[in-house]
Amino acid sequence: MTLPSAFSLAGKVALVTGASYGIGFALASALGEAGATITFCDLNQDAVDKGLAAYAAAGLKAHGYVCDVTDEAGVTAMVARIAAEVGPVDVLVNNAGIIKRIPMHEMKASEFRQVIDVDLTAPFIVAKAVIPSMMARGAGKIINICSMMSELGRETVSAYAAAKGGLKMLTRNIASEYGAFGIQCNGIGPGYIETPQTAPLRTPGHPFDAFIRAKTPANRWGTTDDLKGPAVFLASSASDFVNGHVLYVDGGILAYIGKQP
Repeated sequence: MTLPSAFSLAGKVALVTGASYGIGFALASALGEAGATITFCDLNQDAVDKGLAAYAAAGLKAHGYVCDVTDEAGVTAMVARIAAEVGPVDVLVNNAGIIKRIPMHEMKASEFRQVIDVDLTAPFIVAKAVIPSMMARGAGKIINICSMMSELGRETVSAYAAAKGGLKMLTRNIASEYGAFGIQCNGIGPGYIETPQTAPLRTPGHPFDAFIRAKTPANRWGTTDDLKGPAVFLASSASDFVNGHVLYVDGGILAYIGKQP
């Protein structure tokens, strides 16, 4: 196998959850550009339609599905429908997630459970739905979108950090349990990424912008393009002996103690 062909996803079917926009859209687009057939899901038809339009504008064909990834029966039905309409899922990217920035002592248990349900239980549900087919075929790639909060804590993100820490360990356990079936499960841990949601924090002179730049050896925010190469690598045969790993795409934040005041 030549090195370029090792990164090719031609003939593969990729499912990316929550991929109508933002990081999920960038990840799915990267897989599509590498040759995969894109399938994605979102919570409602309006979001799916907007995603389909965005993929079409980027020159990519995609198949969109309405699905709540916390609903086990709904996920099972969606995966079966994808297999019937497009083909069995070769690459799963568990991207859908939420965050609630609430001080822990003010957070309701129901709010904590909601974050855990979307950010940790849902990846379990979707992975569970695709693994049997991957086992039968002796191959499969699962990429869980983790976070720097899989390693670090911060104010107001107790539920998110707990979920992403759990997702890191779920990643390792899937690798441990199913590696013998030719399945690789790895994670991507994005740093602080330029998205529409972070735009207000990135204005010149904003204290959070200055904080992030000071903590990042690259001295910049990441872009969604920075995530594309890692996604293709972990989805392709180039990573066939990489399993249970979380690849942090953070500009070096986790390696850096920061400048002396």
